[in-house]
Amino acid sequence: MSLSKAGAWSRTSDASPSEHRKWVEVFKACDEDNKGYLSREDFKVAVVMLFGYKPSKIEADSVMSSVNPNTSGIVLGEFLNIVRKKKEAQLYRNEIRHIFTAFDVHYRGYLTLEDFKKAFRHVAPRLPGRTVLEVFREVDRDSDGHVSFRDFEYAMKHGQNEA
Repeated sequence: MSLSKAGAWSRTSDASPSEHRKWVEVFKACDEDNKGYLSREDFKVAVVMLFGYKPSKIEADSVMSSVNPNTSGIVLGEFLNIVRKKKEAQLYRNEIRHIFTAFDVHYRGYLTLEDFKKAFRHVAPRLPGRTVLEVFREVDRDSDGHVSFRDFEYAMKHGQNEA
């Protein structure tokens, strides 16, 4: 294992060895001319292969602007770091979705104040009702009496950033 590969592995050590191998294989498959880096288009193909969606122009621009200016594209170590971060974000979003689904006991796709009260009775039974109401109102960003997944996700991420 070369030094650059060792460095890349240490930055992606939370990935399983099989995931890491898959990421490296995708990099190599997308680097068709063996340039040692992925161009913007190569990167888009890699994201489709790994995550099942084509990145937007904004996402591709953001990634390409963060690339080392001394290279012509995304080298393996940078690619592995980008993929690791995308995987972490995907896992975090899935965790938020799981929590939302647990609160949405009626499978409506939104939470009501009653859903919030019931959930808080289980996780924080001594929390005053007015506090639950304040939290609900804050999370219900459009004040329609329903907390959509988008509202819930925003609140969870906002709360994460505040911590």
